[in-house]
Amino acid sequence: MADDHRTTTLRTADERATLASFLDYQRDTLALKCADLTPEQLRIRALEPSGLSLLGLVRHLAEVERSWFRNVLNDEARPGFWKNPDGSFAEFDADTADPDEAFAVWRRECDHARQLVAATESLDVLGHYGEEVFSLRWILTHMIEEYARHNGHADLLREHLDGTTGE
Repeated sequence: MADDHRTTTLRTADERATLASFLDYQRDTLALKCADLTPEQLRIRALEPSGLSLLGLVRHLAEVERSWFRNVLNDEARPGFWKNPDGSFAEFDADTADPDEAFAVWRRECDHARQLVAATESLDVLGHYGEEVFSLRWILTHMIEEYARHNGHADLLREHLDGTTGE
């Protein structure tokens, strides 16, 4: 696997910096799990009957970044990137997906999310999804959980693809 250049989690920083560093560490972990693989390997649904692939996870997490940071926190009402003709989400349908496009969208959404978090004055700032209300603190914590869960999936997919294990 590629050299490990993940963000260092901060151990003595304030709450915002600590949460942001943990989220960036999780983002970097996803990139690490996908490093040095061919487009074909990224598309493989390696653990039947599951439809998960590493590329599907990247596309899904781009959607999650968009949804929580642009739409919930910043009230942008941005539509999804990958949709089926019936309007349902298609991020996991990665059989013919372009890895370069998926990673570019994901990185752009991560960068935009970082900018929003940095510009927000307090972790108590609220975002909305319909009638539900979420603090930035909750969103950051949820995003860490979302990435950590999917990085566990990525660990298993990567090991099945080429035997690579590790952090």
